[in-house]
Amino acid sequence: MPRPLPFVKAGYTPPMQLKAIDFHVHPCDARLAAAWAGEQADYERFFRGKILDETPEAMAARYRGLGLMGVLLGGDGETTTGVEPYPNDELARICRANPDLFLGFAGIDPWKGEAAIRELERSIKELGLRGAKFHPGRQRFAPSDPQFSPLWEAASDLGAIVLFHTGMMAAGAGTPGGRGERLEYTRPIHLDALAAAFPKLTIVAAHPSWPWHEEMLAIARHKANVSLDLSGYLPRYIPESFMKMATGLLQDQAMFGSDYPFITPERWLADFDQLDVKDSVREKLLIGNAKRILGLP
Repeated sequence: MPRPLPFVKAGYTPPMQLKAIDFHVHPCDARLAAAWAGEQADYERFFRGKILDETPEAMAARYRGLGLMGVLLGGDGETTTGVEPYPNDELARICRANPDLFLGFAGIDPWKGEAAIRELERSIKELGLRGAKFHPGRQRFAPSDPQFSPLWEAASDLGAIVLFHTGMMAAGAGTPGGRGERLEYTRPIHLDALAAAFPKLTIVAAHPSWPWHEEMLAIARHKANVSLDLSGYLPRYIPESFMKMATGLLQDQAMFGSDYPFITPERWLADFDQLDVKDSVREKLLIGNAKRILGLP
């Protein structure tokens, strides 16, 4: 057995060679799954199988082994779902424990008004998180509704990135009446008015926005402060027009995202490897655009 090098301290982890940044990662937690994806039977049917369940330590080991950074997304849909929020302090703890692996976006409930603004400010200024995650479908709100403008103004002033679920959602999918869930809130057109009203606000539209993917492409093409993450679908299932624009005219505004633990980054990247994409464009989608948006060197 080889002897350890004398200058290597016990527990030393060599610097990771960063291969990509996964812009859409959920810690494995029942509160997050319930808040964003609803009933377990519904989302496992939607994603066609059991969903991975790992500790934060195992998640970190997975991402380190793959040479990936991840943007961890919190969750607070308490007002409309009744689900206990996932603590932003816990999200920040995982990021602090793995500063070379994870950045965090706080879970913010827009219906909490002034409390939502205070929590966003605390998350950015005190916890060191970089943005906020919203799910208009589960939180049942239209981002373009003027009553939420103070929240977006605060996010803009803080330099916080705001990420929104768009398009089809797992919660209620395949059930009579969709368990009362309404897809109208997840139409990306609501982000157009938001981007127009707050041009300094960095907006990320999560998922390929099906069935309104053409609408989403038009918004991103028109509004330079809107970017796309490609999570939630394996690349083979992303609408052809969406992927064509993401690797073409919108190649500076699109980013890799997996939707871990619902879709693992290994599966997404293996599928993406099968596509005929120029190396320069591949680099932008996998790492370059995310670095720029996150302000990473």
